Amino acid sequence: MQHYFSQKIASCIKYEIARAKNARAVGDYQSEFIHLERAHVLGQESTFWHVKVHFLMLIWAFRNNSIREFFGQIIRILGAAVVTPLGLVPLGNTGGSNVSPFKKMPIDTELDSLIKKAKSGS
Repeated sequence: MQHYFSQKIASCIKYEIARAKNARAVGDYQSEFIHLERAHVLGQESTFWHVKVHFLMLIWAFRNNSIREFFGQIIRILGAAVVTPLGLVPLGNTGGSNVSPFKKMPIDTELDSLIKKAKSGS
């Protein structure tokens, strides 16, 4: 199931990653991170995407000299690699170091719709 979901949600995550890159290209680093957070919510049930998005957040932290975010992402990368295959992710969590890695959060309606569509195979 997880591999299937990873494939079905991939285009949505890649879209958010592309939007993050576009924001970075114009110097809008806050929007860049927001798009990474959206990619995180979309992909957090896939080990591959969950780890990848945290790695992109780690790179963001390095580029923006955010020590707290950098070390927070190292912990989250390790956690994502271990807990995602077990299905123990707090759904809706945006993935940044500004929130507890254990906190469930409401999922944006648009993102929730994309996740449900990917899970149903539509």
